[in-house]
Amino acid sequence: MTLSYRQPGVVLTDRHFTVPLDHADPDGETIELYAREAVARDKAGQDLPWLVYLQGGPGFGANRFVGRQAWLDRALDDYRVLLLDQRGTGRSTPATRQTLPLRGTPAEQADYLTRFRADAIVRDCETIRPELTGGAPWTVLGQSFGGFCTVSYLSLAPEGLDGAVITGGLPSLDAHADDVYRAAYPRIERKVGAHYARYPQDVERARHIADHLLTHDVVLPSGYRLTVEAFQSLGLMLGTSDGSHRLHYLLEDAFVRTSGGLDLSDAFQEEVQALLSYAGHPLYALVHEAIYGQDRRPTAWAAERVRAEFPQFDAAKAVAGDAPVLFTGETVHPWMFDTDPALRPLRETAESLAARTDWQPLYDPARLAVNEVPVAAAIYHDDMYVDSAHSVRTAHAIRGLRTWVTDEFEHDGLRTGAPRVLDRLLALVHDDV
Repeated sequence: MTLSYRQPGVVLTDRHFTVPLDHADPDGETIELYAREAVARDKAGQDLPWLVYLQGGPGFGANRFVGRQAWLDRALDDYRVLLLDQRGTGRSTPATRQTLPLRGTPAEQADYLTRFRADAIVRDCETIRPELTGGAPWTVLGQSFGGFCTVSYLSLAPEGLDGAVITGGLPSLDAHADDVYRAAYPRIERKVGAHYARYPQDVERARHIADHLLTHDVVLPSGYRLTVEAFQSLGLMLGTSDGSHRLHYLLEDAFVRTSGGLDLSDAFQEEVQALLSYAGHPLYALVHEAIYGQDRRPTAWAAERVRAEFPQFDAAKAVAGDAPVLFTGETVHPWMFDTDPALRPLRETAESLAARTDWQPLYDPARLAVNEVPVAAAIYHDDMYVDSAHSVRTAHAIRGLRTWVTDEFEHDGLRTGAPRVLDRLLALVHDDV
């Protein structure tokens, strides 16, 4: 049963679908998908083309907009939009510390999660498309990891696409996870350097906090153990348009004077635990490195191993000397499954995933080389999350792909640059510029 309801300027409809857990076994176990259809109120009765939105992540459900917010406002001018909660996220058979034990042992949980990568998401889209479009192809908008899924779509089922728009999400077609992080750490260091150039007072503030964490056992109210490595991971914020400013305000309120001396303030601890907890999106931590697994090599905690090649990220050495403490970025580490209460029960599952060697290809370079689907991609210069050099190489490998390389926006340009970013890319797809 579908349910429709209204918000300002838009009609929303809840959509529910049943799809195979394993698309190679269509008669086997099934899972449930949820998506929210959005259409402009004054066009609700019209026969409009469809645009399906694939969220970044992995592990995040689709945006929960109120009315015609952000890029959705521009999309609703031309399309009926499907905001899909990708499998395992949002309302689509969520995969969490509460639900995964239903799958059995950690090894069985890991087997289950191997079916939650981009190829399965593409097959989900192809399963539900005929029901919604009557078999007509649709346009896909992929943000970040959603862009990775879009390149898989172009590889696996281009016949389902009338067009494709990618924002900050052109992946390397052949890089191992080690290569991804070996390229990432220098970018992260540049972002941290830019932050300290903007807010030089934060150098000493970060060193003070790091020193406190190295000499005190800090447990946040949620039970999260705030180690110095966890503190450094707040650098994830630096890849967004306002992240440097938000990090600065967070650091300036870190300490308060108490009867026992200086201590981390309750306000600081409360904000930090909200930023660091994976309670709302544990799938991100579990399969983040798996999205790079293709060549039957284990990912084997690539971000942690590669970090050892960059000793400047060692906070203890920085504090012992006179170097600035460097934050880290979009990296997942084994210690997160010890510090975060939402991840602790899933440590063995994560270890099993990191050790797997049966990853199948996610992209088809030969098929991409003869692509006929109109595609446009925004590549953000010096994007902290997705290497722009990798993206440019992939753009050259996809026939007919049109790029917009810009340093006007960070990775969240689809949000901060709305509706201009989407308008520019749709014009490129439709050959209007």
